[in-house]
Amino acid sequence: MRRSAVVTLGCFGATLLVAWLFQQYALGAAAVDHSAVHDWVAGNDLYAGRTGTVLTPPGAILFAPAAVLPLPAVGWMLALAGVVALLLGLIALVGPVARRYGRRRGPAVATAAALALLTEPVRATLGLGCLDLIVFGLVTADVVALRRSAWARSRAAWWPGLPASHPPRGRSGVLRRFWETGAWAGIGVGVATALTVSPVLFLAYLVVSRQWRAAITAAATTASMLVAAFLIAPRTTSTWFGSVLPKLDRSGSLDALDNQSLAGVLARLYDSATTPVLIWLSFAGLLVAVGMIRARSAHAEGDEITAFTLVGLTGAAIGPVSRIHELVWVLPAILILVDAAARRRVAVRRFRPERFPGARFAISAAVVYALLVVDPRWTAGWDAYAIVLIALLNALPWRPGVAPAVPARRRPEPAARRAPAIPGPRGS
Repeated sequence: MRRSAVVTLGCFGATLLVAWLFQQYALGAAAVDHSAVHDWVAGNDLYAGRTGTVLTPPGAILFAPAAVLPLPAVGWMLALAGVVALLLGLIALVGPVARRYGRRRGPAVATAAALALLTEPVRATLGLGCLDLIVFGLVTADVVALRRSAWARSRAAWWPGLPASHPPRGRSGVLRRFWETGAWAGIGVGVATALTVSPVLFLAYLVVSRQWRAAITAAATTASMLVAAFLIAPRTTSTWFGSVLPKLDRSGSLDALDNQSLAGVLARLYDSATTPVLIWLSFAGLLVAVGMIRARSAHAEGDEITAFTLVGLTGAAIGPVSRIHELVWVLPAILILVDAAARRRVAVRRFRPERFPGARFAISAAVVYALLVVDPRWTAGWDAYAIVLIALLNALPWRPGVAPAVPARRRPEPAARRAPAIPGPRGS
């Protein structure tokens, strides 16, 4: 009874918050896409004479049925899908952390969801009617799939019976195999890439980390959706690839204050409507190298969540236009900092005394969260989020053995036998 009351109050509070956000942000992004797709269905060009329309051809096709609905109804549908994706993502990310410290998963996820709803990336995504929370949920689904795939391979290495890849025959057996072996790994990244392009960096990470099956699945999913879009709307797809995709400012002005990417910082620094391309590419290449190297190291240490988070931060930092609603990967970064502080506290108490174990991680998490809630872009800290992205990209710790993504036989000993590791110099 008590749980039902809490859930009801939570839903009521989320509904009020979304309604208020609709008034504050006026569904700006959804309104542009809704108008563009409505005119496109009527026979006009999807991209002609429009600025800010970032829908890809597959995204426009999927959005087409909603074009006949009024904008408020579309906004509520996007908000519901976004909140559900956020909750499922937090269950996958926060749940294991809560269980590791003997906490109940439900209250931990509910608390994390409430805190996440107060941050500007989530507020902007819901208020503007963007797809970023849905993309976050799709990519997080692949994290879950990679976890289950690693578990299936580890189980096959030591379990004397049939492995998880050989369940009983029949429809239920096929579904069980699909779930227990994480066979869907890569589908989330593939769909997200086809919808918004920017998650293509996750596909590159799967290649760099040599997760070939997931990489091939992601590439095949994206290619299938693009081919289907070309068959359904060849002219629109050709226009997208030929004249829309190459534009750096297709989703807005590079020098706009709400562009918190490296390109936006450079454009404002040079007081120009565009960014110095050679300088931007040079520093962006360096950030990609740092992000991929650190993500691969986190993957090798068994922390797939941190690996994906580093890739998400890299994509936001190097993109030509990264608005605040695209910075959702800062949220799992805060969770990682909190978990790193707790792990440090547990480990130090076991082995040697320290007055404030994990304090720097906890303080960092608090500062970053405060910036996400307060949103200092419109005051003194114009480039605060860009600085946070680059700082987290270079300093976010990973947690060895916390979320295995490699078979047990490749690790020196089972994670259950090891004490919580203190993040070493490589992850600090």
